[in-house]
Amino acid sequence: MSQTPSDRTDILIAGGGFAGLGLAVALKDALGGAFAVTVVDPTLGAGPSHDGRASAIAAAARRFFERVGAWDAVAAEAQPILDMVVTDSRLDDPIRPSLLTFDGEVAPGEPFAHMIENRSLINALTARAEALGVALVGGGTSVVQLRHEDEACLANLSTAKEISARLVVAADGARSRLREAAGIAMQGWDYGQSGIVTTVEHERDHDGRAEEHFLPAGPFAILPLKGRRSSIVWTEASGEAERLVALDDAAFHAELEKRFGLKLGEIKVAGPRKALPLAMRIARSFVADRLALVGDAAHVIHPIAGQGLNLGVRDVAALAECVIDQARLGLDVGAPAVLERYQRWRRFDTVTMGVATDGLNRLFSNENAPLRFLRDVGLGLVDRLPAAKRFFIREAAGLTGETPRLLR
Repeated sequence: MSQTPSDRTDILIAGGGFAGLGLAVALKDALGGAFAVTVVDPTLGAGPSHDGRASAIAAAARRFFERVGAWDAVAAEAQPILDMVVTDSRLDDPIRPSLLTFDGEVAPGEPFAHMIENRSLINALTARAEALGVALVGGGTSVVQLRHEDEACLANLSTAKEISARLVVAADGARSRLREAAGIAMQGWDYGQSGIVTTVEHERDHDGRAEEHFLPAGPFAILPLKGRRSSIVWTEASGEAERLVALDDAAFHAELEKRFGLKLGEIKVAGPRKALPLAMRIARSFVADRLALVGDAAHVIHPIAGQGLNLGVRDVAALAECVIDQARLGLDVGAPAVLERYQRWRRFDTVTMGVATDGLNRLFSNENAPLRFLRDVGLGLVDRLPAAKRFFIREAAGLTGETPRLLR
């Protein structure tokens, strides 16, 4: 699959994850064969993805993957979230009352989100990119340096080859080399928390229900997968998270069961367990000279609302719209006006979501009794207000604000 890159391309994308591949297929699907798109990622060509994690794909993001022709290949593997329950309790409380419930539809027959394993969607996007004629450059190759010349950006690859592009997109993750090379600082902080992620099998059907237990250490989310399986996102203080993942299987199972409960019968860990440090960081700028940042290269937020990947898809849909509109007019897709339009569109929305998730985490990750009483009253009030619940469902589905065409 890894190809020898040509010397010139219209768009060069560094990073072959959801954001990079999603942008590539969106551009090629809209602009056709005459518009050259190149994706460079060291892991391309290494065979199918084996990423064991799973992600919540909000309705707007699902519409995007559907529009660019990648969703049909994974639809049978995607588990719709049919309803969601929120609880707030201490770890040793004998009862966890449901304080807030949502049904899972944003429109009749359209769930507000689906759960899908990352590898399935990455493999589908890769196949779609190949079918559309995107140049996929992998085999250990990466973009190591950028320099500018006239109306182009020259990208030096780790193979010593140079590619000229009208626009370079950094989709190379939270530790983006291109963002650092452009001198764009990240603003934010570490939470001192880590998210333990794993997959469990259980005896009973989950019936498409997602659960978010707010515990003093942080949220414990149970997210339904196809079959009698669920994805776990379990927040703890970083030191405690490292201790937990280092336990032997029996001890880890006991800690997991204490939080998961037995409502779905006996449980069994069915995947690797990892502890991932949590932070909130947003790039000071989403653009530089002929460079745009998307996805984790532009922002990292707390997973409490499951919006990290979906924010990245919103970036991709907005940037694709800006580039497509410019290309169809025969104009320079890397021009400052294109990049400024993208930045105005996305940075405010990202900061708003980052502040919201930060506030939720601080509100719920504590043992303050008066605060717990007030938040439980607040959740109970929302549960009794259908209009408020509809708003929160649409917000979670990514259908509020100025929505790019590819998400509608």
